[in-house]
Amino acid sequence: MAGNVVSQARGKKARTASKGAVWENVKSLVGAVLIYLVIKTFLFEAYRIPSGSMIPTLLVGDWLFVNKAVYGAAIPFTDVHLPAFSEPRRGEVVVFKSPTQIDQPEDPNPTLVKRLVGMPGDTLYMRGGMLFANGVPQRQGFGIVSRPGAGTSQPTETHPLFDWQHAIELKQSRFGGAPAVPTHDDWGPLVIPPRTYFMMGDARYDSKDSRYWGVVPRNNIRGRPSFVYYSYRADDSDRPLPFLTDIRWGRIGTRIH
Repeated sequence: MAGNVVSQARGKKARTASKGAVWENVKSLVGAVLIYLVIKTFLFEAYRIPSGSMIPTLLVGDWLFVNKAVYGAAIPFTDVHLPAFSEPRRGEVVVFKSPTQIDQPEDPNPTLVKRLVGMPGDTLYMRGGMLFANGVPQRQGFGIVSRPGAGTSQPTETHPLFDWQHAIELKQSRFGGAPAVPTHDDWGPLVIPPRTYFMMGDARYDSKDSRYWGVVPRNNIRGRPSFVYYSYRADDSDRPLPFLTDIRWGRIGTRIH
């Protein structure tokens, strides 16, 4: 009888210890998930470059760490942002939620990465493919020295999506008046409204940007890319499994400017 009592006590103790170990593992897993969600929501998030609109700064197949805290991370399911460490500035590469793109109802508000070229209050225009901010030509190092080729936008291209520009354009100004019909390389002057920003891709003839879908509200800005943490030839590799066999080792760790 005494042996049975001891065996039962030992079995109960073992089951209690087993339950305690399971509970500790569950707590560790939940804690790890919560830490991951906090980091992803408020600090850093990964972003993959799917197109060539930011060549040569960013390449198709680059994976970026995006600093979400710098501009004030958005609190999920609200329009509230945490305090920002810095405000967006002209020339920075920025990740943001696109204004509604009416021509792609399947994904009207994608997350994009472009260069911020127009600040609130700026007068922005383009003549002959040269971008001007407040009358000052912007250096083309960011922009485009490549010429249009097959499948890219042409300098004289017009598009119904450019029509939004009429709402903020200047008919007359010291920089001249806006053309009656904006084209890819000739548009504006546009006065950028308060708390909005004008975004363009570095590869301007291969970029659908603010020229097409308008200015970006401050609340849409999600963060600033910090560096490339992984990169592979996603668009021009002839190797099998290029994400393993055609890695761009030289780009890993590249800071983004």
